Amino acid sequence: MAAQVPIKKACMGVDCPNEAGSLQCPTCLKIGKTSTFCAQDCFKRSWGEHKVVHQAASGGTLHNPFPSFKFTGSLRPVYPLSPRRPIPDHVVKPPWSKDGDPKYKLFQRNKISILDKAGQDAMRKVCRLSREVLDAVAREVRPGVTTDYLDEVCHNACIERNAYPSPLNYMNFPKSICTSANEVICHGIPDARVLLDGDILNLDVSLYHNGYHGDLNETYYVGPSALTPSNINLVETTRECLRLAIETVKPGLPFRDIGNTIEKHAKANKCSVITTYCGHGINTLFHCAPNIPHYAKNKAVGVAKPGMCFTIEPMISAGTHRDRTWPDNWTSVTQDGARTAQFEHTLLVTEEGCEVLTARMEGSPGGKVEMPKVVDGEAKVNGEAK
Repeated sequence: MAAQVPIKKACMGVDCPNEAGSLQCPTCLKIGKTSTFCAQDCFKRSWGEHKVVHQAASGGTLHNPFPSFKFTGSLRPVYPLSPRRPIPDHVVKPPWSKDGDPKYKLFQRNKISILDKAGQDAMRKVCRLSREVLDAVAREVRPGVTTDYLDEVCHNACIERNAYPSPLNYMNFPKSICTSANEVICHGIPDARVLLDGDILNLDVSLYHNGYHGDLNETYYVGPSALTPSNINLVETTRECLRLAIETVKPGLPFRDIGNTIEKHAKANKCSVITTYCGHGINTLFHCAPNIPHYAKNKAVGVAKPGMCFTIEPMISAGTHRDRTWPDNWTSVTQDGARTAQFEHTLLVTEEGCEVLTARMEGSPGGKVEMPKVVDGEAKVNGEAK
């Protein structure tokens, strides 16, 4: 799950361009939702459309909860969301499990931790479990299933491993996994939308186990129609951006240099790098120092040292790098509706380089696809015209 520069919440009023204030819909609060408005007048003016959210939460039909929002692409949310999935008492929970507040102190977030052997072993364990869960969810990706079903698979797989799904209720995120399709950059909320043949889908899985967090994600092709030259160029460019960045990680590497490697490869393949979100430190804290920007000429502070754990998770766009956030205050999309892909690993810096703690295993679903080749002016994938 990507870290980000703090963003302003948009008012949920109809056609309202303002930033949200502190005013919240009291009915939404009663049913466990968060809806914020800029002012009382805006809330009253929008009531006719906004009350549909309450009706759906009471068992209404499937609908788009933000009918007046100007979406940038073809994707739409499909509500109502399923109820929050329960966590058994025996599973150890992070601080935000009840009220959504991570309760991190500033000095904790800004300190780069050096893990001892016990901490490193705990990270290896939680990251292996995280990989197992991601693979279990990815095996269910196919046209016709909903992202809410994938959330159920993820949630149950975490519980089976006595782990808590770290995204659940983190700053009030309502689900156990992030599912980001097509133009969604990151933080997509699983809902009742059915996956279509031709979609691309990022699954972002994070686990909390024995006091430590693991974090990884991959982008998958949904159905045979997804294997187009444009999709393959985007997804495989992103996969290679991460691989090339990981190759540079060793003691003494300035964190700011990682973005240079990523952006060089993205631009060479006619893609752009999303700049709003970054990789992050991870250990007993879900998000902490260091920040790992993925774009060139950034001003990240610090150098890699043995014992540090952090993620690299480039988000690459086939179009603009600029983003916009849906009124759910989580789902980030490209401003031009262009598709995006992302890959993420959690890394441990060693004396000679780094260890990929969330590495793919034998039998992991998905994986590299051959880049399209141009033959006689026509793009071909595995020898077939597309």
